[in-house]
Amino acid sequence: MARPTLEPQKVNLRESFASLGTIPRFFREIRQVNPLLFYGNLLARIISAFLPLALLYVGKLIVDEVLFQIDLEHKDFQELWILVGLEFTLAISSDLLRRSITYTDALLGDQYAIQSSVAIIRKTSEIRLANLEDAEFYDKMERARRQTTGRVALMSNVLSQGEDVIVIISLLAGVVAFEPWLILLLILSVIPTILNEIKFSGTGYSLARSWTQERRELDYLRYAGASDITAKEVKLFGLSGYIADRFQKLSEVYYQASKKLAGQRARWGSFFNILGTGTYYGAYVYIVYRTALGILSLGDLTFLSGSFNRLRGRLQGFFTRFTSITERALYLQDYFDFLDLKFQRNRKENYHPMPTEIKHGFEFNQVGFQYPNTDKWVVRNMSFQLKAGEKLAFVGENGAGKTTLIKLLLGFYEPTEGEIKLDGTPIQEYDPEAYQAYFGVIFQDFVRFELTLKENIAVGSIEEIENELRILDAADRSLAKQVIADLPEGINQQLGKRFKSGKDLSGGQWQKVAMARAYMKDAPVMILDEPTSALDARAESEAFDRFIKLSDGKTAVIISHRFSTVRIADRILVLKDGKVLELGSHDELMANDELYAELFRLQAAGYQ
Repeated sequence: MARPTLEPQKVNLRESFASLGTIPRFFREIRQVNPLLFYGNLLARIISAFLPLALLYVGKLIVDEVLFQIDLEHKDFQELWILVGLEFTLAISSDLLRRSITYTDALLGDQYAIQSSVAIIRKTSEIRLANLEDAEFYDKMERARRQTTGRVALMSNVLSQGEDVIVIISLLAGVVAFEPWLILLLILSVIPTILNEIKFSGTGYSLARSWTQERRELDYLRYAGASDITAKEVKLFGLSGYIADRFQKLSEVYYQASKKLAGQRARWGSFFNILGTGTYYGAYVYIVYRTALGILSLGDLTFLSGSFNRLRGRLQGFFTRFTSITERALYLQDYFDFLDLKFQRNRKENYHPMPTEIKHGFEFNQVGFQYPNTDKWVVRNMSFQLKAGEKLAFVGENGAGKTTLIKLLLGFYEPTEGEIKLDGTPIQEYDPEAYQAYFGVIFQDFVRFELTLKENIAVGSIEEIENELRILDAADRSLAKQVIADLPEGINQQLGKRFKSGKDLSGGQWQKVAMARAYMKDAPVMILDEPTSALDARAESEAFDRFIKLSDGKTAVIISHRFSTVRIADRILVLKDGKVLELGSHDELMANDELYAELFRLQAAGYQ
């Protein structure tokens, strides 16, 4: 695949500043997470912001008091010790406040990270499958998921900016009271920092955004090279070296891009820092000179040099942090843009009510589908009926469009042309959640959740997770009861090798668990996409005998390459190149003597 150039796509200043518009919404969400912690954090920061000026001023008073006592014949240290005690109290208070700020930052950050991750998971449930299969859209979702912990740093940085504003204003007031001319030198000392931050604003985000797809490839290569799922093939085919080399080459390109950017920032940062430091020491020389002339006291020297140094540090930190904020706000913009995406065309109150029972069935009327940004039709001119209570099988060679039809029927895809109706109403007029609740599905590539066996079955109807009798009944129907009996912890056995107590299942055992999910749901429409591919012939025969009995009165769609399975269907839909080639019962299609009969005889010959 094409690699990005070393020069990342630049994010302009306008885009960076526009991203700051998300900050108010960001803080409204943080406040909602834990109002008490949020306002406590703000109060601690406000108090803490006034302490630097207070410490510097008390320090000035201590120096002046010491000099005053030197000239006295009869020493009186009472006021001096009061000032030292006050400075000690302020120092302890400052430390305690900083620790409380760090503590509440961490708690608020963790709670918001949890909430934002949950929000992304819930939003993902609204996404159409076609969106998830689009690489450009997937990149958007990936950018929204990234930087979850970075949003914690963003919160702390923004609050620190507000705190620094108070510190800067208070210190400025102190400096102006003694030497107003120092403000001009202060401005000159921070201009280089401002120029440096403007120059590199958004560059880190630009590099990350340019590399979204390649970072996903790196993540996949890590997984492929070091996973129990891929280990057999990697070892068998000797792929470890190839994967490692590919990972290293791609990582090296990213490293060079990152190295170039880091080098530029380091060089320009050093140059601008020399200018700023030179200006600062010019101000320092001015303060020392005024003190030597007797215009300023040693306490004034301590106060002004300390105030000027802190002001410069705070201002530099303010502008440096501002760049970090704008960069992280760009990620935040990705997050909110993702949450604000609208995937449904109709508002929920406008949905047509679902029928209490299917009376007529489903109708495909001149249905066609093609993926976005492609000219190839996956299926086209599909017109047929799935009658209420009927068992309809889809047959065809790989790539004929069988699984695509299932996804269209489930509402995962919207037809590019034509329409699908349920009892005369287009399926887009139904609430998607209510519509999909009508289906119990076993996909060929079903998910093997590394949860307990009980949870793996209950996902078919997760609200019944505590209904163990129903779970056991579903396991009995799908032949998974023996799977339960063979496990040390029974129905509560942790599955998968990811966890210490986990046990893995064979392909056939997993398939029985997947079938139990469909029985658990007990939906009026059953869809079985190669449901018994991992079962032996006897288990397959028993599974389908049970299915026919248990699905009596239900509507069902079956996809299978085994014609012994297919022939039990009421009718068989034969697909070729995304179009309907034949439709009829097994006997009718055998008499028709076209593709179905040819495939049936080829498979039958393999058993002779």
